[in-house]
Amino acid sequence: MSFLRDQSSQVSAASNPQGFKRQEAIWELFTSECVYFLDQLMVLKEVFLATLTNLHMRNCLTDVDSWRLFANLNELCLVSFGFLNKILHVIKDTLEIMEGGGPTLLELLSKAFQESVCHCLQKYCLNYSTALLYLDSLKPREDFGSYVKWCERNDQCRRLQLRDLLVAPLQRLTRYPLLLRNIAKRCQTEDETRGLQVVAEQVDTSICDLEGKVKWMDNYQKVKQLRDALVWQPVWERDKRAFFPENLKHLLKAVTLENLISHRSLLHEGKMGLTGNTKLNDVYLFLFDEFLLITKIKRNKKVCHSVVLLSNLELDHLLKEGCTFTVLDQPVSLDRLQLKNIDQLNASTSGLPHSFIIMHQNRYQQCIGAFILQAASESAKKAWMSKIEDAVTALLKLDSQQPRVKSSSLWLESSQI
Repeated sequence: MSFLRDQSSQVSAASNPQGFKRQEAIWELFTSECVYFLDQLMVLKEVFLATLTNLHMRNCLTDVDSWRLFANLNELCLVSFGFLNKILHVIKDTLEIMEGGGPTLLELLSKAFQESVCHCLQKYCLNYSTALLYLDSLKPREDFGSYVKWCERNDQCRRLQLRDLLVAPLQRLTRYPLLLRNIAKRCQTEDETRGLQVVAEQVDTSICDLEGKVKWMDNYQKVKQLRDALVWQPVWERDKRAFFPENLKHLLKAVTLENLISHRSLLHEGKMGLTGNTKLNDVYLFLFDEFLLITKIKRNKKVCHSVVLLSNLELDHLLKEGCTFTVLDQPVSLDRLQLKNIDQLNASTSGLPHSFIIMHQNRYQQCIGAFILQAASESAKKAWMSKIEDAVTALLKLDSQQPRVKSSSLWLESSQI
């Protein structure tokens, strides 16, 4: 660093303003990477991860999975340290020989972001949401709480909490395109400018790809939890008019719907009111990419007997409290669904504000089910109707391009039959 300070006088804003600005932009990339590496990654590694590893060796907190909390932190540290060293060599070369430093910088950044930086950060970011959930599940434990508090009191943390440090790699990834474009604006050759813009676009593409993977992973985790919480009633329980002798019921039990949602995308979910004969029943709706599930919430008394369920509880909270969801009637395939709005006049007359109707039709266009659903507000009603309409449109468009094929796990009866 002393060498850099001594050599920095070679470039001045007066003698070479463009070169000076370029040098400042490179220096900003370098110094911000130093802060990221020393004040965030190394603190996570040397304070939190090292302490947890030491506790494991002493048979303490042995059930706490360090990978689920910190993922590939060691790899992140190695990649960032190597990146810093390479940038440092480029800065030295640029200060000593002003011409010829640009292509070396471009080559370095192209190779670093293509081969290591983006890939390593993507791996960490994919684990981030799971790490937070895991951290929240460990917080109630007194022994784990003592470990976190002891680490956070370390001077190296600078009053930052574990959660603040865990998010640092995500923030760093989103900052790289800004830093790269800042250098590109100050380059002295068009080739270098275009090259750095291409690298910035590659990082942007990596971020977009990561967002898609994170959404997929979040959906996968949520659907996986939901699959275990769904209760599919047999036909003789779902329809009281159906009669099956006990000695014949085993013939129907072979058919299972547990894997019906395994490969689906959960588009929207939330609590609604279902109009019954005498009262409004609380139900929970799950809108998937191919069908709609209307379920009744059942509380697990052993788990959540002290928890008061409020009208605005979300799925994560309900699953955490051990609640189950009993599927009413049957899945409503979106290509069999008709959506009817209840206007304000009819809603006022019937005493059903913020309501709409879902009709379930069979392949002969016969209505085999009708549900009057009531939202908490007019905006919530519009949101639900919009989500359902968009899902129906998307499915019909997909079916027109590539009809669904019957298979054991993915098939739903199509309207094209």
